[in-house]
Amino acid sequence: MTDITTVAELLRRGDAKLEAIGAPGRRPMNRGELMTLVDKVGGALRLVGVGAEDAVGIVMPNGPENAAAFLAVACWATAAPLNPGYREDEFDFYLADLNAKALMIHAGPDSPARVVAARRGIRVIELLPDDAGPAGAFSLSVSFGNAGSAHPAPEHVALVLHTSGTTSRPKIVPLRHSNLAASAKHIATTLSLTSTDRSLVIMPLFHIHGLIGALSSSLYAEASVFCPGGGFNALRFFGWLDEARPTWYSAVPTMHQAILSRAERNQEIVAASRLRFIRSSSSSLPPQIMKQLEDTFRCPVIEAYGMTEATHQMASNPLPPLPRKPGTVGIAAGPDMAIMDQEGNLLPRGATGEIVIKGPNVTSGYANNPKANAEAFTRGWFRTGDQGVMDVEGYISITGRLKEIINRGGEKIAPREVDEALMDHPAVSQVVTFGMPHPKLGEEVAALVVLKEGQNATEPELRDFVGGKLADFKVPRKILFMAEIPKGATGKLQRIGLAAKLGLT
Repeated sequence: MTDITTVAELLRRGDAKLEAIGAPGRRPMNRGELMTLVDKVGGALRLVGVGAEDAVGIVMPNGPENAAAFLAVACWATAAPLNPGYREDEFDFYLADLNAKALMIHAGPDSPARVVAARRGIRVIELLPDDAGPAGAFSLSVSFGNAGSAHPAPEHVALVLHTSGTTSRPKIVPLRHSNLAASAKHIATTLSLTSTDRSLVIMPLFHIHGLIGALSSSLYAEASVFCPGGGFNALRFFGWLDEARPTWYSAVPTMHQAILSRAERNQEIVAASRLRFIRSSSSSLPPQIMKQLEDTFRCPVIEAYGMTEATHQMASNPLPPLPRKPGTVGIAAGPDMAIMDQEGNLLPRGATGEIVIKGPNVTSGYANNPKANAEAFTRGWFRTGDQGVMDVEGYISITGRLKEIINRGGEKIAPREVDEALMDHPAVSQVVTFGMPHPKLGEEVAALVVLKEGQNATEPELRDFVGGKLADFKVPRKILFMAEIPKGATGKLQRIGLAAKLGLT
């Protein structure tokens, strides 16, 4: 079969009658209906002057309409999904930085994005869900039209996202059609997806994990997705699991932990589920949580490694019968991967250094940022900013973000190592270890802990516990207890800046 190189080719493959998008209480939309909608949206975009290389901001809550809108815009223009929870100044930054030609937004609800679009003269296209139609059906406030057959080429940008901007100004990551098609193929291949699979999509559809890791990979494999409305809700997860009967779902570790906290109360649904695997990505999964998931759902947990600049997936643990190694992110699963030292030399297996990648799913560079590109690329390799080691079998262990490594008077501590030591304590549910300022050492180790319901532990007790597992300089000098760990918009733990947020400066 000819290689798939564009989003349109990805959607057009397979039987038109196959289910594509499902949602609670709705008739599923099949692939033929999805492609008809996609082409109508393309015509509407052309009628209002949006071309193949124009950015269209998409501001919508999770749900089937968001999934269909993203695919439609990506087929005909440049999709720029944005977090609907942004404030006005954030929308102003992102829409201006993207030079957005239009804004696609749900009809009705107020959003500061509308205010920004009006001020900047950006065309607003309202999306009206069609509740009488199949899941994902909608009309627009502008007329549908005929876009013709001239889809963007593989080298055209299909999706733009920003880096998190935790330590610097967010950078624009342009991802071409060829990047999206390659990554969708890599994920579908890694997970052995077929037309009989269905993914329960709980990751936000403004995040690369949801857009590619769950949605695009499924449609590449002629499989289907089930998209509940609104954001992730651990209370409703088991209802979705019961109704959708998915064969897999993908999430970040904090979501998995929230699901586990409710599993005991939903044993009948868990026992009846047909999950053949669970996928975890976007941040490190504690081995303890991996074991709990596997014991609860009686299926393998596949930990993968992704980032926006790689159109999500870089490495993944394989499905059985190949070995899965808890604590690793698996083997290269798409791009080439290596370990590099600071001088740009590739290191042998077993050596610790920076994880680097290159391949068809990797961005060709940040937009309008030659300085960042010069720092990010070395001899064709993209530097991920993650420190890690590759073992003799090619399995990669991430020891931490280079920017998150705690430097305690010259002694380097990987926060993840401390996380895992604390997670072994029977009273501990969640942990995030981070650096806090110290007047003489520069940084000191601190940790934020969430205890399991009904459990107790003291700071001295936890310090003693970690002291029995790790060298003294790695033991947190400060342990704080909270009911919930602060998270980013996608559910990821954020170590950088946490000390300041907690007043530990």
